[in-house]
Amino acid sequence: MANKMTNEELIRQQPDSLVKKIVKEVVDAKAVDIHFEDEDDEQWAVVKIHMYDEDKEMALRLLPKDKWVLQLGYYDEEDEFIELLQPLTEAEIDLIPKGLQKVMLKVLASEEGLRVPGNVLSK
Repeated sequence: MANKMTNEELIRQQPDSLVKKIVKEVVDAKAVDIHFEDEDDEQWAVVKIHMYDEDKEMALRLLPKDKWVLQLGYYDEEDEFIELLQPLTEAEIDLIPKGLQKVMLKVLASEEGLRVPGNVLSK
C-alpha cells in the first residue's frame, strides 16, 4: 500500500503535477475567475481551483517581476486554514498556457479581476 503524501511533501516534490491539475481544470471550465489580491505590501493575480472532497484549494499566483507561485491551502485538525506556497521554476511556468499567463498579467497590471471563458486560456 502506498503512503499518502503530506501536503507539504506534495507541493515541494510534485509542483509540476499540481500545476498541470490546475491548468487542466481551468482550461476545461466554462468560465474562470481570475482575481486580484493584495495583502500587506504584496499584490498578485490568482486563479484558484477547489477540491471540495479533500477540503483543499490550489492556486497559481502571479506576482510582480514575473514571479509565479503555487499555492496549496487546506484545513488542519484544529480547523485552521494552512496555506503552503512554492515558487515555480521556469520548467513549471512553461506548463502554464500563454493565454492564462497573459490574462493573469493583465489582471495584475490593472488591479482588477476578470471572468473569461476557460477555452480562451488554453491558447
